Amino acid sequence: MSMGEIAALIAALAFVVLVFFVIRLLAKVSQTVDKVQKTVDLANETITVVTKDVDVLSREVEGLLVKSNELLIDVNGKVATIDPLFTAVADLGTSVSDLNYSSRNLLTRVSSLGRTTAKATVAGKVGQAASKYFSKNKETAK
Repeated sequence: MSMGEIAALIAALAFVVLVFFVIRLLAKVSQTVDKVQKTVDLANETITVVTKDVDVLSREVEGLLVKSNELLIDVNGKVATIDPLFTAVADLGTSVSDLNYSSRNLLTRVSSLGRTTAKATVAGKVGQAASKYFSKNKETAK
């Protein structure tokens, strides 16, 4: 074996080792690519499911918004219908308050008049009793 043959054998052996490591590297890269492809497929499937769910949800939300708008229109109409009732109740409350105030004033006046009248009545009765007493005394003195 000559030096050229040994060099060729070493080069061939180095090439075989290099090919072996390149094959292992390519196998690992292939496994990684397969895992990435599975992940991408799963992500695409998830996106498809989510898209379908979002479409269904958006239709339901749209229906809910339509019903909410109809309900709001109905409530606004009913509020407009009963608004005069609240105005009338407020006016009635004001009238009752004014009547209460007037009744208190009248009661205060009648109460003070009653005291004055009661005093005058008592004084009148005392005067009548005194007049009768003195008239009896005059009659008995005659």
